[in-house]
Amino acid sequence: MAIEVVATKNGPYLLTGDLSQLDLRDGDGNLYDVAEKRRIFLCRCGASATKPFCDGEHSRIGFQAADALVKP
Repeated sequence: MAIEVVATKNGPYLLTGDLSQLDLRDGDGNLYDVAEKRRIFLCRCGASATKPFCDGEHSRIGFQAADALVKP
């Protein structure tokens, strides 16, 4: 199953699918173990205390994302 990434409305990126196929690494190249997860939420607002994962801070700071895909 492919991994799907969805930018949620004014919230995090939602990743679903076979996450055992995902190599999610930090800036030093260390691998996050997400193989057993069915879905994960990645921070998009920059305010999470658990980066790269979302902790819900976007709703407390009033994060506003682009409403739709910007066409080239």
